[in-house]
Amino acid sequence: MFDAIKKIKNFNDILEATHLDDIIYKKQREQEALEEKKRKQVIITILAIIGAIAAVAGIAYLVYRYLTPDYLEDFDDDFDDDFDDDFFDDEEATAVEKKED
Repeated sequence: MFDAIKKIKNFNDILEATHLDDIIYKKQREQEALEEKKRKQVIITILAIIGAIAAVAGIAYLVYRYLTPDYLEDFDDDFDDDFDDDFFDDEEATAVEKKED
């Protein structure tokens, strides 16, 4: 019985030495490598699609921001101008009244 185990070990050694196991399992290894390559290709394709969608969305947002007028900026400018004019008018009126007195 132990002789049979030694022979099996010796047989495995012989297969490794003669590279017969490479020939025997070559097809299986090639198939596993092909499946792994396909998985990587699918992942890369999915990431490329997500990246393209993100780039298009970013460009669309930038174009929208560029073409949309900023109404708040116009409102602030008008308000500041009116406030400044009123403030200086009051000072000028007070200065003129003091000079007349």
